[in-house]
Amino acid sequence: MDKRIISTDAAPTAVGAYSQATANDDLVFTAGQIPLTPDGDLLDGADIDVQTEQALENVEAVLAEAGAAMSDVLKVTVYMDDIGQFDEMNTTYEQFFDDEPPARSAVGVDELPKDVGVEIEAIAMV
Repeated sequence: MDKRIISTDAAPTAVGAYSQATANDDLVFTAGQIPLTPDGDLLDGADIDVQTEQALENVEAVLAEAGAAMSDVLKVTVYMDDIGQFDEMNTTYEQFFDDEPPARSAVGVDELPKDVGVEIEAIAMV
């Protein structure tokens, strides 16, 4: 199995020593996606539901480039700088997954890149 680097213009460009995702013949691992639009607009001041939606749209775009869909996601990790906003994040999160949602961890952290409120990463089947 060969490692593939996944890159798409439909999600924010990777800045630094990482890829938007890596994959092999079976799995794709996304980098953490923050509420940054593909055009470079940072939604750091937006409500957590708006930030969550943009982060998940980024995950979705990266997965699509790898040949996967949200229905192929096996595991999601959500990092939040205010775990007290979990319910608001979860309401938006639920809209991206069907009747068989993936396993998920939600982790409260002190800080996230660019002072955003949420960062989301996923592992999916290819």
